[in-house]
Amino acid sequence: MHDVKVEDLKDMARGAAVLGTGGGGDPYVGRLLAQEAIRRHGPVSLVEPTELPDDAVVIPTAFMGAPTVMLEKLPSGKELTAALRALEELIGRKATHTVSIEAGGLNSMIPIATAAELELPLVDADGMGRAFPELQMLLPTLGGIAATPMALADERGNSIGLRTVDNAWAERLARSATIEMGCSSAVSLYVLTGRQVKEFMVHGTITLCREIGAAIREAAERHADPVTAAAVALGGQQVFQGKLVDVRRGTSGGFARGTAVLEGLGADLGGRMDIDFQNENLVARRGDAVVASVPDLICVLDTDTGEPVTTETLRYGLRVSVVVAPCDPRWRSPEGLQLAGPAYFGYDHTYLPV
Repeated sequence: MHDVKVEDLKDMARGAAVLGTGGGGDPYVGRLLAQEAIRRHGPVSLVEPTELPDDAVVIPTAFMGAPTVMLEKLPSGKELTAALRALEELIGRKATHTVSIEAGGLNSMIPIATAAELELPLVDADGMGRAFPELQMLLPTLGGIAATPMALADERGNSIGLRTVDNAWAERLARSATIEMGCSSAVSLYVLTGRQVKEFMVHGTITLCREIGAAIREAAERHADPVTAAAVALGGQQVFQGKLVDVRRGTSGGFARGTAVLEGLGADLGGRMDIDFQNENLVARRGDAVVASVPDLICVLDTDTGEPVTTETLRYGLRVSVVVAPCDPRWRSPEGLQLAGPAYFGYDHTYLPV
């Protein structure tokens, strides 16, 4: 066990946004929430999954909705504790720990804020190893773990409890409620035992976020290539460098959807890459050829600084590099691809692993 302190948060938020593949919310907003909570309540204890008692009650928290909305509708943090407390009331048990649902910029920082506010230990893990747009897209779903009972809360003081027949219905009903709440809400769901965390979650995610973020920062400080540093830390590779020349983006169905168009620079001069996204980057294509697609990671980084660029901050003229990396191997199983592979999102190409 060790502590998460204020001075850890910049590296963690940066690395989380890289793993978030463009989604998971604005890392700066998440860092500010975590920073303020730690300053008020003290450092957060970070616990390895293997250290958990099998009967631990591990309750995650996250924000759900369109990341573009959360740039203007900033969360206060009170929604998170309200959602977790509402879920505790539904299940009749108190949380002993909390954990991150996904490795996204905002949603990796959110459990740190919740842990500080409620003085709970944080488990060094997450449910995806990246970020995905829909709440059933967690490895616990592959293990047969129900997303509900779950609770949602908004900034007005409203809260909702859900019990659904399966995790796909949890996504549908929670998304509808989130739209009514202004296209963003705090959620608490996937109540896990310590044994289930050990078996079905991705271990070491918070530590990996810090390592990736530190690798980018240290490379920039010594005037090395921060994009290469990020690719090495991820176990991935750079596949394109270019300038953003077009971004088609809109909010529909509670998601930020669109396509970013890059014109090649440097070694990729004369080339073009299109990246489709639904909160997260889904598919990267050079011409008609698919370079990478979900469930593998497609990360867009500022070429000069290595800072991750989320889908809501894509804008004309940015010079970026695209890094791809392999997903957790469990996503490459037939069941994983059915849940979060290209076909689920309406693409007809065959999945080719990075």
